Parts: sequence; C-alpha cells; structure tokens
Amino acid sequence: MEKNTMAASEAQYIALLKQMISIQSFSRDEKEVADMLEGWFVSRGICPNRKGNNLWMWGSERDAAKPTLLLNSHLDTVKPGNNWTAEPFTPAVDGDKLTGLGSNDAGASVVSLIETFFRLRSVPQAYNLVLAITAEEEVSGLNGVSSILEELGTIDLGIVGEPTGMNMAVAERGLLVLDCYVAGQTGHAARNEGVNAIYKALAAIEWFRNHPFDKATDLLGPVKMSVTMINAGTQHNVVPDKCHMVVDCRINECYSNVEVFEKTRDSVDFEVVPRSFRLNSSNIPLSHSVVKRGLTLGLKPYGSPTSSDMGLMPFTTLKIGPGDSARSHTPDEYILISEIEKGIEIYWQLLNGLELK
Repeated sequence: MEKNTMAASEAQYIALLKQMISIQSFSRDEKEVADMLEGWFVSRGICPNRKGNNLWMWGSERDAAKPTLLLNSHLDTVKPGNNWTAEPFTPAVDGDKLTGLGSNDAGASVVSLIETFFRLRSVPQAYNLVLAITAEEEVSGLNGVSSILEELGTIDLGIVGEPTGMNMAVAERGLLVLDCYVAGQTGHAARNEGVNAIYKALAAIEWFRNHPFDKATDLLGPVKMSVTMINAGTQHNVVPDKCHMVVDCRINECYSNVEVFEKTRDSVDFEVVPRSFRLNSSNIPLSHSVVKRGLTLGLKPYGSPTSSDMGLMPFTTLKIGPGDSARSHTPDEYILISEIEKGIEIYWQLLNGLELK
C-alpha cells in the first residue's frame, strides 16, 4: 500500500472513531451507533449481518475446510461520571490525543480491527475471517456477543479487542458473584435472646477473606474472593435473624465458576446462591501459533484481572488492543492516534499469513 493511500485510510478510521464517540451508546442502548456502523459498511460495499445491535460480516465465502478466525470488539460504553472536564460526546483532538467517551474502551479497538479486517480480506488467508462488532459488553448482557455465537458457527480463534497496550492478555480472570444468606434467630436486643446473624456472619466474612484455593498461577495468582456488600437488621432494638452478603469472586484459569461455587457451598454452613456462571476464566497456551508469533514481535504475555467478552466465548481467545486499561471508565477518557496506528500495524503483523494451530 502506498504511503499516501495509507495516510488517507488512517484518517478515515479516525473519522469513524469520532463518529462513534459523538453518538451515545450506553449498554443496551446501542441502536443509533449500530445503525451508523451498518450504514458505514454498506457505503463501502459490505452488507453486514445484524441481530439486535450486533453486526458481523465475513471476509469471503466460508470454506468448511479452513479454520475460522474471529475479530471482535464492542460498541457500547459505560455512562460518564460526574468528573469529566471535557464533553464526553464531543471528540476533541489535541495533537496526538483524542478525547471522548469510549475512545479507549473500546472504540480504538473497533476501528483498528475494522481496518485490519479490510486489509486481511484483501489477501488470501489460511483461515475464514469474520468481524463482529457487538453490544452489551460492559454489562455482560444476554443480547451481546453470546447471542450471535450460534450464527457464527465453529470459531477456532477469537481476537478480542480491548485496551491492552497491544500486549497479549493470554489469560483472564472469570467473575462469579455469590449471594450468601446467614441465618440467626430474632430476639429483643435488651434481653439475652435470639441468635445474632451479624455475629454469625463475622465467621463467614473471615472464611472468604482467608480461604485458600489450592491452585494458583504465575499469570493470575490465586482465586480472589471479596465480601463487597452486607445487609442485615430491621431496627435498633431487634436482634437480626438474617444477614445477606454479596461476594465478588475473581477466578483464575485453574477453575471454572461452577467449581468455585461448589467448593464454597460444600465448605460453609450458610446458603450460597450464584447469580450467574456465564463469565468464566480463559487462557490460551503459550505454544499457540498466534502467541508464538506475538512473542517474536516483542509482545508481552500477561494475565488480565479485568473481565471482557472473552468470558462468554467457549473457544480459544486472545485479548489484545490499543490503549490502556487504566484509562477505561475514567473522566476525560482518551486514546492516542499513534496507538491506533501502531495497533493496526501489529494486528496485521500478528494475523496476516497466520496458520491456526
């Protein structure tokens, strides 16, 4: 590709990111930005498949003899907090810096993967190529990427675009939320009556604080469980007969969410109720061809403590994208244009001519 053509192409994708920023696209309310992106693709000769606010398109006719590579990122954002000094929905460029809600998480990955998709589809590859821009990632919603996996069929490798500094998140923690109910017996606080559920809950809190799961890894460390909410009592003079606790569990790649729930349930003497098993931990072997190629490019492998749509994908995935996770969900969120340019180039070097094995 000639240099002047590349410069025009890069400007085109920065313009697309500005359009995305300017459209409110909170989770479960992404229709307007999905409409815009659908029209954008149609204007460039591609008619995307659509289900709800999810879009996907194939690089060419699918060949059953080839493995399939998925490029995926999300078009939804969180709501802006109160401490923004910039206008969240007005993209602002200051030199290399582009500020706006969703610029870093994950608009930069979206436009970088779109550019990568067009480049990869222009060259014969040893895999089927599909690009999916999906909804409800920030809330792990049922109408996001999980709602179209059946439509996509068998996927051999997923590239999930999230801000990782273009390093390779080869493992990601799963998320399990537990509602725990400790039972006591009501009584009058002025007399020696009842069984105080709050006092009983103290032992439960210590169990979650100190219980060691046997398996830990260099990438993600041990399973981490944190009591994050407690609710008990009805009035000051009544001994509470129940205490409700919420426990946030971050699961390493050695366990499934079901395993952690079952081990917890079988170890305690109070009721434990899981909210969902959907967001499991994930990992990709360092021996996988895409990771080996990334290592030759100088990309660093690491374990990600944050969750993403990887947890909903029952196939091998690698999380990698431009930007910095520390900027996500923060006031005056921004991306560097040079980070997008670097991201596109690394995606190309990582995936062009790759054999999935």
